[in-house]
Amino acid sequence: MIKNRILRRLIPAALMVSAVAVSRPAQAVNYQALVDADTKAFQSYFIKEFPEVKLADYANGVYALNEDSRRQWQEMEEFPPYELDIEAGKALFNKPFANGKSLASCFPDGGAVRGKYPYFDEKRKEVVTLEMAINECRVANGEQPWPGNKGDLAKVSAYMAYISRGQKVDVKVGSKAAYDAYLKGKAFFYGKRGQLNMSCSGCHMEYVGRNLRAEVVSPALGHTTHFPVFRSKWGEIGTLHRRYAGCNENIGAKPFPAQSEEYRNLEFFQTAMSNGLQYNGPASRK
Repeated sequence: MIKNRILRRLIPAALMVSAVAVSRPAQAVNYQALVDADTKAFQSYFIKEFPEVKLADYANGVYALNEDSRRQWQEMEEFPPYELDIEAGKALFNKPFANGKSLASCFPDGGAVRGKYPYFDEKRKEVVTLEMAINECRVANGEQPWPGNKGDLAKVSAYMAYISRGQKVDVKVGSKAAYDAYLKGKAFFYGKRGQLNMSCSGCHMEYVGRNLRAEVVSPALGHTTHFPVFRSKWGEIGTLHRRYAGCNENIGAKPFPAQSEEYRNLEFFQTAMSNGLQYNGPASRK
């Protein structure tokens, strides 16, 4: 198929450019330019596949592709199932720790900081996600971390996402260490794994828009903009890393723990591919 041939050309070419670039002297490499080139090629793939879909609409996930599903989703959003989670997240965000501080003490702008995550911490040499930062704030103030993919952590993340709606996705990759993390996330996205020998790109690029059982496969572009999500399948709100784990399980691959280096790097890469879109979480999904 033409689509498959395009995708096969896109992936090796992107990886080859990356390999050549990192072989140059470090001081000569503009890492952000390399990422920007990847992002342009990535987004262009979807623009060519679905020319009738506006780029900004990819923040709505699969509902950007299917008008009937989008109409049903919009009706559901009038009374969103995550509304109570936002309220609970707000209360938890402002609830004092035993030392008198709170999560609000750790984040500027009242917690409306979704647009700052994920980012690469140059001192620690690792990707920091919003959920990771929330738990690190708790630990720094003598509290126990929350489980990493649902419950209170997802509720606080949902509240912070809600008050950050409209912020622009703008991942920065400004050093070799950051670019290495980005490349690891990229390799994970395109790498095949599990009993079904499938990749993230195989589903969400090659088969995007097709029916898989009773569902339409969502586009990879915009994946990270709307999390956390309330999934009907879960009956509750959950984080992006919970979804990553579920995808791995679906293809017969062992999932990594929430906030593992693997999933944080994957989030870093995927979010960079959505640079220019807007954060619009939390959201509801089937």
